[in-house]
Amino acid sequence: MTNKLKHVHLYPNASDWVSRALLLTAALALQPWTAVGIALRIPNQDPEAIARGNAFAATADNPSAIYYNPAGITQLPGANVQIGVLNYLGINTHYDSGAGTQSDTDFEVVPIPEIYATYSLKDLPLSFGLGVYAPFGLGVKWPEDSGFRTLAIESRLQYVTLNPVVAWKILPSLSLAAGPTLNYSKLEIKRGLATPTDVFKFDGNDIAYGFNAGLLWQPHLQWSFGVNYRSATTMNYEGSSSYDPGIPIPTANTTARVQFPQIISGGVSFRPTPKWNIEVNVDWTDWNTLDTVTLSGTKNLGFPFDLPLQLNWHASWLYEIGVTRYFENGWFISAGYFYSTDTTSGKYYTPAIPDTNLHVGSVGFGFKGEHWHWALAGQIITGPSREISDSQPNPFTGQTANGSYQLFVPTLSVSMGYHF
Repeated sequence: MTNKLKHVHLYPNASDWVSRALLLTAALALQPWTAVGIALRIPNQDPEAIARGNAFAATADNPSAIYYNPAGITQLPGANVQIGVLNYLGINTHYDSGAGTQSDTDFEVVPIPEIYATYSLKDLPLSFGLGVYAPFGLGVKWPEDSGFRTLAIESRLQYVTLNPVVAWKILPSLSLAAGPTLNYSKLEIKRGLATPTDVFKFDGNDIAYGFNAGLLWQPHLQWSFGVNYRSATTMNYEGSSSYDPGIPIPTANTTARVQFPQIISGGVSFRPTPKWNIEVNVDWTDWNTLDTVTLSGTKNLGFPFDLPLQLNWHASWLYEIGVTRYFENGWFISAGYFYSTDTTSGKYYTPAIPDTNLHVGSVGFGFKGEHWHWALAGQIITGPSREISDSQPNPFTGQTANGSYQLFVPTLSVSMGYHF
C-alpha cells in the first residue's frame, strides 16, 4: 500500500466463537503483552534461536519452527510441546535534548510467554503444529517533563497470534508448510496536543487474519536452506478517543487503520561436522506500508479535522549470524549476533516509537534428551545514539523530537519442552 492511510471501513466482525477463543488464549497465555521490539517487531520467539542471533530459518529443529520456519516441524517425530518466556529486563530509552534536558522511559520488566505444539504422523509425510506468540509489541512511557509531551507520553501495542500450520515432507530433503494466522491487537496512545497540561488518549482493538509459509531444503548433510514468509495484516482498530483540555468533553468513537508488514526471511546453515552448526540469515520487513495513520472520528472532540499520525516508515533489514556447538549427552552452547536497520527518517521520528539502528548480541546453552529439552539465553540490545535534528514540530506548541536517543535492553529467555 503506497497511498496515505485515510478514513477507514471496518472489516466485518469475526464470528463470536473465533473472537472469544482468541481473546481467551491471549488473556491466559500472553499477559502482559507490551514489549519493546525492532520498531514494532519482536523477532525473539525462542531461547535456542535467540542464542544464535535468531539465525534459525535453516535449522528450525524445535517446535518454535512454527514461527521461524514452519517447514522445520517435519524434523520432529511424534508429539512435542514447548513453552517459553522472554523477559525484557529493564526497557530503557535515554533522551538528551542537547540543551540540558534529559529523560528516560519508565523502567519495565516484561515477560512474554510463547507456546508451541507439533505432531508428525507415522505413516504419512505430514506434520501439524500450533503456536501462540507475539510477533509485534511496544511499551513506551515518557515522563511529563520530557520536553516533547505534545508528541508522546505513552504508547502501547499488544499483538497476539494464534498460528496453526500443516507441513508436508515432499522428499526426504524437502519440506513445505503453510498455515493461517489469527491475530488480536490492541493499540493505546497518550499524548498532549496544544497546552502544557492537556491529554489526548486513544484506545482501540481489532482482529485480523493472515498466513505464514515456509520451505526447508537439505540437499546435503552439511548444508540446509530455509525460507519463511509472513503475510501483511491490516488492523482496523475500533475504540474511543478522549481529550482533556481542562474542561469536560465527551469521548468520541474512533477508528484507526494500521497495516502491519509482510516479512520475508531466509537462511543458510552449514554443518562442517555433527558437532557444529553455523547459520547466516537475512530478514526483510516491509514497513513501507506504514505511512499516515488517521484517527477517524476525533473531529467529534471539537478538532477541525481528524488527527493524523505521520510515520512514513521504510523497509528494515535484520542481518543475523549464529553458531552452535553440540556436546555429548545432549548438551549444546550457542552464540549469535544480529544488526537491525532503522525504519524511519529523522523528519518523521517520534519518541512514541524510539526507533534506531541496533546491535544485538546473545549467548545461551541447553540440553536435548530423549524426552525433555530446555534452553536458556541472554541477550543485549543496544546501539549508537541516534541524533535527530530535523523532526517536524508540533504545530501548536513548537515542540520537536530533536536530540539524541539511545536504547539499552538486556533480555533473558528460557524454554522447556517434552517429546512424547
